[in-house]
Amino acid sequence: MPTTENDVPSNSIPLALQSLFYKIQYTETSVSTKDLTKSFGWDTYDSFMQHDVQELNRVLCEKLEDKMKGTAVEGTIQQLFEGHHMSYVECVNVDYKSTRKESFYDLQLDVKGCKDVYASFDKYVEVENLDGDNKYHAEQYGLQDARKGVLFSDFPPVLQLQLKRFEYDFARDVMVKINDRYEFPLELDLDRENGKYLSPEADRTVRNLYMLHSVLVHSGGVHGGHYYAFIRPTLSDQWYKFDDERVTKEEVKRALEEQYGGEEELPQMNPGLNNTPFRFTKYSNAYMLVYIRQSDKEKVICNVDEKDIAEHLRVRLKREQEEKERKRKEKAEAHLYTIIKVASDDDLAAQVGKEIFFDLVDHDKVPGFRIQKQTLFKAFKEEIAKELGIPVECQRFWIWAKRQNHTYRPNRPLTEFEELQSVGYLKESSNKAYNAELKLFLEVNRSKDQRLPQRPPDRAKDDILLFFKLYDPIKEEFRYVGRTFVKASGKPREILERLNEMAGFSPNQEIDLFEEIKFDPTVMCEPIDKNSTFKACQLEDGDIICFQKSTSDEQIAACRFPDVPSFLEYVHNRQVVHFRRLEAPKEEGFFLELSKQHTYDDVVERVAVELNVDDPSKIRLTAHNCYSQQPKPQPIKYRGVDRLSDMLQHYTQVSDILYYEVLDIPLPELQCLKTLKVAFHNNRTEEVSVLSIRLPKQSTIGDVINEIKGKVELSSEHAELRILEVFYHKIYKVFNANEKIENINDQYWTLRAEEIPQEELQMGPNSRAIHVYHFARDPNQNQLLQNFGEPFFIVVHEEETLATLKERIKKKLQVPDDEFSKWKFAFVSLGRPDYLHDSDVVASRFSKRDPYGAWEHYLGLEHADTAPKRSHQTNQSRHVYEKPVRIYN
Repeated sequence: MPTTENDVPSNSIPLALQSLFYKIQYTETSVSTKDLTKSFGWDTYDSFMQHDVQELNRVLCEKLEDKMKGTAVEGTIQQLFEGHHMSYVECVNVDYKSTRKESFYDLQLDVKGCKDVYASFDKYVEVENLDGDNKYHAEQYGLQDARKGVLFSDFPPVLQLQLKRFEYDFARDVMVKINDRYEFPLELDLDRENGKYLSPEADRTVRNLYMLHSVLVHSGGVHGGHYYAFIRPTLSDQWYKFDDERVTKEEVKRALEEQYGGEEELPQMNPGLNNTPFRFTKYSNAYMLVYIRQSDKEKVICNVDEKDIAEHLRVRLKREQEEKERKRKEKAEAHLYTIIKVASDDDLAAQVGKEIFFDLVDHDKVPGFRIQKQTLFKAFKEEIAKELGIPVECQRFWIWAKRQNHTYRPNRPLTEFEELQSVGYLKESSNKAYNAELKLFLEVNRSKDQRLPQRPPDRAKDDILLFFKLYDPIKEEFRYVGRTFVKASGKPREILERLNEMAGFSPNQEIDLFEEIKFDPTVMCEPIDKNSTFKACQLEDGDIICFQKSTSDEQIAACRFPDVPSFLEYVHNRQVVHFRRLEAPKEEGFFLELSKQHTYDDVVERVAVELNVDDPSKIRLTAHNCYSQQPKPQPIKYRGVDRLSDMLQHYTQVSDILYYEVLDIPLPELQCLKTLKVAFHNNRTEEVSVLSIRLPKQSTIGDVINEIKGKVELSSEHAELRILEVFYHKIYKVFNANEKIENINDQYWTLRAEEIPQEELQMGPNSRAIHVYHFARDPNQNQLLQNFGEPFFIVVHEEETLATLKERIKKKLQVPDDEFSKWKFAFVSLGRPDYLHDSDVVASRFSKRDPYGAWEHYLGLEHADTAPKRSHQTNQSRHVYEKPVRIYN
């Protein structure tokens, strides 16, 4: 696949894959997949989320197929993995046949009820008879007996089989893993029994004999697990197990028989005793199989050597390998070397006011020298002279020290004795608590034209080395302007002319001085008395003086941050926050520069201005979960936090993202209300509308009903309403009118409002209302029932037969006669149907203990679900966190 030397693996899926496979082939150690997952656009959360491997395989193939378009390798994915099958319906008594050809990249085979791959293929092509109530509607012939099935037109060179180990258990309402024993052969012959799997149009000259290439194993259960694979890369007899970073040779039995699943028997500890053997289920079993057609073996499994790899890719990957080897060697030899970080005035000038504002330098961005520990410091100074062009005699080095207030400053110059020692000695003795690196400040004094380095001046005992930063309140600029020695007994006013010269001001410019003392956890920057001595001001080596032009009252009013302390306070607390719409949490929104000290009101006011919303109280914010990279489930309550910093804090992490919503009413008002989504249904059980009902939290169901009456059209002004709790097409509860709404959860259940039929209101003592649900049998597991459609109540009278009740149901639901004639009726208890006859007395099957019966006993209406399938947005939570596999790049 074409890639260029300008591509970056972390942004290019093709290059990341090429890089990964090259490293696997030519390196001795395990290879990281970090670049590959980055190329997918995944963050850390995506990378560690449990994904379905078959879904990932599909999405990745689609992405590669898309990226191959317009290149020399366009169509390669189809050539390797694409096969075709033909779905058909053929009438038995008339000459009519409908066919549809479809492609596939992988096949999903049933495991439940199948002993091996061949049994699954038999089931795949099994013919279904469409007769009786299930006849096929042929265009010009009407309803006809027919045969329905699938046959394969062709199989691909590489056949990917996904074994359906995960299924939905309707009886228990959960996903389950099928751990049944399921065998698969080393050789798979899909031409068996005279090509029973092939359509009449298939090319019979192609021999569909496949060799097992790899077995992907899932170990675990439905809620999580671990994937590993058995592969024989060249289809030889030697199998390998790939389990994360471990690759081991394995026998064929480990790859085949031990991955069939099923049960295993533990060997008896005392064979002489007549103990019942202990059997246990194996939770590690094959999940995907990859077969390669024998006739395509040479084409698919071909040797790839250096000449097949693009030149730019070879150069890039070899360079990466060399860099990796260099780092490995450095790490192995690290104990022999010391890293010396040397900061100079140039580094301070380059960083202050741009990359940093507090202290003097970020040592991570300062040039480092890797020096053997036994090297004498004198020799290191000679290397500095060569590297930086500063003669040895013009160099004076200062040791940095971390102070108690967490600042980091040049503390003292190296002594003559120290300069005679090795760099290893200096590192160990300079600062034992922070000795990962030796950090030095290089004092270089230059001539007035700033060109030639000069010898450092002799330093008297009362000399203090001070550093100076300049602030411009109009431009809001902050920069490093230099350093100088002062006498401890001297006074700041004596150096004002020198500072004006550093700043480029006139000699008589009035300036204000401040000492930058600390910035963690709060900023401390205090004015300096120009008439006190430096000693009285408690200034020492390495201290920082910030200065600015003295400002008038007018200038102060015109500036956001008129002095150094206010500017540093702003810098310390400023925070760029990215705001995203809650409904689209992955989409970029807008960003605002705020202060960590901003109150809740300050933040929502700024957001409201940005969104052009008149009332800031209609802005609702939700914090960001740094671990899931998603909005938190619950929004921030109105004035529920004091500061912006509290909104952004997530355990030990600090985020820079907030999500917003624009409400239709102010948030304080909304928080006093309960919002319920209620679906209103007509007398035919059809959904008419979905209402959003907002009422005070202390309201009752009766209040909700009164609210609904004003929003829907009723059959009469005297009609009575009730509210039901519906879940998975069953009625679980009829709410009492006095029940408080505060604790009602409409996140998972559907609330349904409907008129109470007159027959229920006038129901006599010997009549009762029963549950009526629609159901169909699961096509894969016939004993399981699948409920669908809208459940309802109907009154049954004491001696009423099914025949009479059926007529009332047909009238209620307004089902056409020809369709209703196909329906079957059953008394269903705990998922088991007992079919009824027209002469059966229905009421005798149901208990009288509850006027509305029990949801687990119902009258079942068995028929096909002919309602159009619609995308139904459930109310399951404010956010849905279960994400499908996505590759973003």
